[in-house]
Amino acid sequence: MSNAPLVLVDGSSYLYRAFHAMPRLTSSKGQETGAVRGVISMLRRMEKDFPDSPLAVVFDAKGKTFRDELFAEYKANRPPMPDELRSQIEPIHEIIRAMGVPLLIIEGVEADDVIGTLTAQAIDNGLEVVVSTGDKDMAQLVNSHVTLVNTMTDSHLDPAGVAQKFGIGPELIIDFLALMGDKVDNIPGVPGVGEKTALALLQGLGSLESIYANLDKIKDLDFRGAKNMAKKLEENRDNAFLSYQLATIKTDVELAIGLGDISHATPDNEKLLALYKEMEFKSWVNELESAGDSPAAIAAPAAEANYQVVTELAELKQWLAKLAQAEVFAFDTETTSLNYMEAQVVGVSFALAPGEAAYVPCGHDYLGAPAQIDRETLLTQLKPLLEDPAKAKVGQNLKYDRSVLLNHGVKLDGIAYDTMLESYVWNSVATRHDMDSLAEYYLHKNTIHFEDIAGKGAKQLTFNQIELDKAGPYAAEDADITLQLHQTLWPMLEGEAGLKRVVSEIEVPLVPILSDIERTGALVDASLLNTQSDEIAGRLKELEAAAYDLAGEAFNLASPKQLAHILFEKLQIPALKKTKTGVPSTAEEVLQELALDYPLPKLLLEYRGLAKLKSTYTDKLPLMINPHTGRIHTSYHQAVAATGRLSSSDPNLQNIPIRTAEGRRIRQAFVAPKGYKIVAADYSQIELRIMAHLSGDKGLLDAFSHGQDVHRATAAEVFGVAVDAVTSDQRRSAKAINFGLIYGMSAFGLGRQLNIGRADAQGYIDRYFERYPGVAEFMDEIRASAAARGYVETLMGRRLYLPEINSKNGMRRQAAERTAINAPMQGSAADIIKTAMIAVHHWLQGSNTDARIIMQVHDELVLEVAEAEVEAISAELCRIMSQAMNLKVPLIVEAGVGDNWDQAH
Repeated sequence: MSNAPLVLVDGSSYLYRAFHAMPRLTSSKGQETGAVRGVISMLRRMEKDFPDSPLAVVFDAKGKTFRDELFAEYKANRPPMPDELRSQIEPIHEIIRAMGVPLLIIEGVEADDVIGTLTAQAIDNGLEVVVSTGDKDMAQLVNSHVTLVNTMTDSHLDPAGVAQKFGIGPELIIDFLALMGDKVDNIPGVPGVGEKTALALLQGLGSLESIYANLDKIKDLDFRGAKNMAKKLEENRDNAFLSYQLATIKTDVELAIGLGDISHATPDNEKLLALYKEMEFKSWVNELESAGDSPAAIAAPAAEANYQVVTELAELKQWLAKLAQAEVFAFDTETTSLNYMEAQVVGVSFALAPGEAAYVPCGHDYLGAPAQIDRETLLTQLKPLLEDPAKAKVGQNLKYDRSVLLNHGVKLDGIAYDTMLESYVWNSVATRHDMDSLAEYYLHKNTIHFEDIAGKGAKQLTFNQIELDKAGPYAAEDADITLQLHQTLWPMLEGEAGLKRVVSEIEVPLVPILSDIERTGALVDASLLNTQSDEIAGRLKELEAAAYDLAGEAFNLASPKQLAHILFEKLQIPALKKTKTGVPSTAEEVLQELALDYPLPKLLLEYRGLAKLKSTYTDKLPLMINPHTGRIHTSYHQAVAATGRLSSSDPNLQNIPIRTAEGRRIRQAFVAPKGYKIVAADYSQIELRIMAHLSGDKGLLDAFSHGQDVHRATAAEVFGVAVDAVTSDQRRSAKAINFGLIYGMSAFGLGRQLNIGRADAQGYIDRYFERYPGVAEFMDEIRASAAARGYVETLMGRRLYLPEINSKNGMRRQAAERTAINAPMQGSAADIIKTAMIAVHHWLQGSNTDARIIMQVHDELVLEVAEAEVEAISAELCRIMSQAMNLKVPLIVEAGVGDNWDQAH
């Protein structure tokens, strides 16, 4: 055996963690693959992190163990393994064997006991041991030779780490578990002893044996209930020592193999390739196939990275010559700030091939010539290459890099690929889409994190302050990893025509357009907002005083604890829902329901809404006005909302209320400059129109095709009256049904919204489906399709994966089904508005018009337009937007004009 540590992987821990952490993935044949992908990803990570180590994976065996003989109720509370997980166990075992990794499953004991035994043997043979697990029980094995590693959290526990995490050393972990018990494994423990009490006992008196030898001293310890604890312990002595036995990991299991049988893995690449193909793990298939046919070539570790720091002009020119010849290269900037309007370039990095990258510093504070190239010189040299639309570039969130370069007069063009968007389109819910997360998820690589070189918190350095020996590898790695991610993700996307179309025709073309919209910004009237803030402050004081009157005492309206006391104890209002900790909830939806019958909850809702408006918008927006442009510059995010919708931050433009007078007043502060008007163009009922198109329901198609008021038409059908006899209340109810069904609203939800009984609400829904049977059929089909495939698609082919669509948990499954119904409509609406943005932007760029897009909010585009051109531009804007996609019903766009956003909407 080698001198490298022995690595023992707790396969059973991996199995459940992967199942719950990964999105639900299925192959085209319907085989569940999410847990397989997760387990093998973590195992590959361990092989990468410990390349010279012998490694084995241990799983629990089926059937009872010796612990069941000790305690018949052991693990009795555990639910049966979900079928969707059970079907993945054999493929996991097959792949592990094909990887050449020993797989141990020993009957009569648990995986923990096998790992404990191998650990003891390894220590006896003078070896270090690394145990990879997420199981807290394993902490009892830790000592100066044994470390726990959790690949999910990237944490390492040595003896000091155990003491820091649990408050006790490894030698007391079994005693800790014996006192507390374990609900998951149904270890009884001592009733009334929780984590804090167990720690107080162990820290005060030592081991379980010592505690029972000193019961008379417990009353002197400093914890709640200390006076009565000795009696509880005495009454449960047998349970405590039984629990100690159950929690103790065996270290003397008879094993069919010895340490010498655990060697460095030699994979069967032919078998591995076949299994990866069967599971449809395309990136791993590509990795094996590109490595060549020989096992040695495939098994060989990746070559050492060749990263250069370029500080001389001659060197830079050599790199520029190579970049000019490349079919595509990765590009990244390092800057002084995350604020794209203020950031200055500190350096740039490139990558030509995996492991071949360079960093060119130009703005490190402590460096002068010749230690770095002058910024102006560097950007002058780069400008022709970066502005060349024929030179394809790939980056990670290139919208930011483009904007920063514009601060220096360089207009980045040739944006061909963006790995953030490639990952987002491939699977929006599989992982976060920042580079570090993508590297771990798709490449199984742990990158240098910014905090590693810059520190954390208030003392964190900006990049211009970081020493070159740290900055160079970090920056070069950014470009290198970006190129590797592209080479992994792009072949996957190329194999899926719909996904490739979404990323190539929508998301990537949108990057420079969003950059322009962000940099243009919106003009805001700060004085109007300041006035509104003062008025809201006055109203909040009035509401506060009214709340005190209703409560009969003063209290903190923002404190859930004090509010719960007033509502549910003092006023005896019935508690409708409890939090996870078991206390009555004062959440928004609870107050909304209580507000129907009680005045204080109604008042509190108004208070909360106004307080949020004040803190989020009227107070904050004036402070966000850029001193150089006099405008507010939001950030649009393409890779956040799972359905494809854009989101925005700093400020969040998507959440400004439109249904309240106060919310509309905030929109009044978004004003047109002198000589211009605000034009807001909005799709009319776009999601209902998409529902009509997708369902093909004749009634809906006819209503939209003939230009009817669809809510009035629905009311006529549901309530059985003539269209011209529909009342305003009936129309309101029909509107709630139309939109509610799109979002999967239940009869209970509809009844609460309309303030009617559940039975009446169900009657409305039943009559709706009788009149629009195509909608009912579509919903049934989409639920079935989602359950079979694990995802739903938009009209353009964008996918949304639904990990819980086949969950055994009814609430989770139903939530996923509601998402399955809504996502094709919301996602298609997102594709349509994005397509329209691209078309409108190109028209504005190519025509001699004085207009520009300043905001995109939900289904609406907002423009600043010269007063003389308002009529012509409004007409053309509506025409272009209405043709963004061909549906079976017309896409109707309505444009409004005003001196501010509220007037125009």
